[in-house]
Amino acid sequence: MSCASLLFGQEFSPEEIARTKAAHGLLTMEVEVGTACNFRCKYCYVGDGTPVGNGKCAELSLDEIRGVIAQAQALGARKIILLGGEPMIYGFTPELCEWIRGRGLGVELFTNGTNMTAEMAARLFKLGVHVVLKWHTSDHQIQDWLAGVPGAAAIMSDAYRHLRAAGYPSTEAKMALSTVICRQNLAELPSLWKWMRAEGIEPYFEMITPQGRARVNGHDLSPSVEDIRQLFETIRAIDRDQFGRTWEAQPPLVGNACLRHSFSCLVAASGDVMPCVGVSLPVGNVRERSLADILADSEVIADLRDHEHTIQGACGACDKAAACYGCRGAAYQLTGNYLGSDPLCWRNQAAGVDCGLLPIAAARLVPHQAPARMVEALEMVGERTATVSATIAENSPHCRAGRLAEAAHVELMAQAAAVMHGYRSATRPAAAPQRGMLVGARNLEIHAEIRVGDRLTVWLRKQARLGAFGVIDAEVRRGDTVISKAELKTWHEE
Repeated sequence: MSCASLLFGQEFSPEEIARTKAAHGLLTMEVEVGTACNFRCKYCYVGDGTPVGNGKCAELSLDEIRGVIAQAQALGARKIILLGGEPMIYGFTPELCEWIRGRGLGVELFTNGTNMTAEMAARLFKLGVHVVLKWHTSDHQIQDWLAGVPGAAAIMSDAYRHLRAAGYPSTEAKMALSTVICRQNLAELPSLWKWMRAEGIEPYFEMITPQGRARVNGHDLSPSVEDIRQLFETIRAIDRDQFGRTWEAQPPLVGNACLRHSFSCLVAASGDVMPCVGVSLPVGNVRERSLADILADSEVIADLRDHEHTIQGACGACDKAAACYGCRGAAYQLTGNYLGSDPLCWRNQAAGVDCGLLPIAAARLVPHQAPARMVEALEMVGERTATVSATIAENSPHCRAGRLAEAAHVELMAQAAAVMHGYRSATRPAAAPQRGMLVGARNLEIHAEIRVGDRLTVWLRKQARLGAFGVIDAEVRRGDTVISKAELKTWHEE
């Protein structure tokens, strides 16, 4: 018997996932109802837990949330996952659940238990809403400390009691308990897992992604990677020997493979579309473009859906790569490279592998040799964008009398474009070098001279692509000052 659950997307067949990928569709979608929360959890991926409004960017309205869910359903989504903040402090959340279920879609609700009265639990149970309740430990003192507010454990306990009294868990209304793996609960987790299994509750044990408050509090929370490996193996043996469930031990979820990027995405409260809460890299905004257009056009989404060919380094070469790509969130948050290897995977740490940390030296990415090479490192990678650092050496053949020749401004931009393209295969062992060339440049503007020793940044944005040909906007900057810019036309071997 496998441990494939009706949570976490593992109810979908490989054929369904393959069709979804090919159609740029969805099977699930995560929706951030809002970022406001009454807890201040030390492990939270959100920063301060306050609303995104305050004159900066208003949170999506109920009508806007309904609209994007309707778009997701048109793309094939069968389940909507509601996140926060804390969804249940938003008064419209129960109504939203009813509306989603009325469209024939499944609902998973992640909650800390706030406002989960007996009446609310019965209402959600009748709707068939799957509830995922925070539950980290049976020790109320530790629970309150992790939640950052007194009385949090009582809120969770009351919610649990009301949910069980309402009928949870059942075939139609499943229940999971969401548990972060930390130093404070590590010793308790095997027994907690057994208790959940015995009660018919889905355990959702997850490694902490180092972002938001979790990054700030990581030194107080994070067990060693070896401790995490031992925990996974211990629980794996429990499931095999006591419950007849078999699975591979791999990060970031105990007993479950996280392959959500193959068929899901996150819509944040701001309207930004991201691969997931960990890969917090906006690829578009639903207030500006349709969800279908965003998913079809995003290079980041395409990279993650083609993980068999794009994931770099040890994760890309791992013998488990067909069913595991590590935690993309951990990779992005710790390395800046969403395609890099997962630094928190115990295999990678044991082997001391290169996880593709940014910045990546340009010498690894392009064939140019010093002193002709002006670019130094890939500093940042975003959706169709990159930032590359550069320094003009005294012996550069591109210089005359201590100044960069005007024609070499384009050469500098072209080298940076080569860096942007080359990073995808940089740390993938089996990847063959790809050829590319600059085929043209136009609209060159030079506003100031560049001197030997200048430390520069080249900012790039992919404007368009047609087959092997692309158009890239490039700017050379010294600090905040734009020195030169141009539109590059490139060709890369496919």
